Amino acid sequence: MPEVIRPSTVLPANRKLISFVTEDGLKLIGEVASPKITRLASVLCFHPNPTGGGMMDSHIYKKAANRLPHMAGIEVIRFNTRGTESEQGKSEGEYGATVTEKYDVEAAINFSFNELKVEKLWVIGWSFGTELTLKYAKDSRIKGIILLSPPLMYTNEDELHYWAVDGRPVIALVPEHDEYLSPKAARERFSAIPQIEIIEGVNMKHLWLGEPAVQFVHNQIVKKVAPSKF
Repeated sequence: MPEVIRPSTVLPANRKLISFVTEDGLKLIGEVASPKITRLASVLCFHPNPTGGGMMDSHIYKKAANRLPHMAGIEVIRFNTRGTESEQGKSEGEYGATVTEKYDVEAAINFSFNELKVEKLWVIGWSFGTELTLKYAKDSRIKGIILLSPPLMYTNEDELHYWAVDGRPVIALVPEHDEYLSPKAARERFSAIPQIEIIEGVNMKHLWLGEPAVQFVHNQIVKKVAPSKF
């Protein structure tokens, strides 16, 4: 990733608004940012908790959509879970505390494969979004999952065991000073998943504030999803 980038950097990509309907009948809104030339892989992003301001435009994801299609050939798919609002609009429904969001995850995955025709899909969850990822992003077509600041507040032991048996790549980026789950605690909690790779964000916190933290996260995503561009 050789380009010098700044917080306001927006690089070329094909961007379009998207919408899809869940099994329980709710219309969710989002955006896809695709490379103008070769798509090497796609990432589907599950945002932080909307009760704390999380949405598809949460900064790690918005900056990923602004940069990664051009810099790394990675298509970035973002959407608002039920009841969540951003500049692009508000998804229908009400917050379900990870329960009814099951339908949002399934609909987003199916839309990615059936409508966007993704070929190599990774799922990225951030905070609340990691809970949705661990619980519901089990579609066999998914290549692997990346967890940003996983709090493990809703995910149970059976759900962790699923990923241990499944065997697909599980990568967790855990800030050194995370307010919910420290790297040490993460290693203990995730010990049930033998293939997990836990990467510590030195001097970083749960929200990955500051351009060094953003670039650290993006670099780790590129390294795993499109290694030829790292």
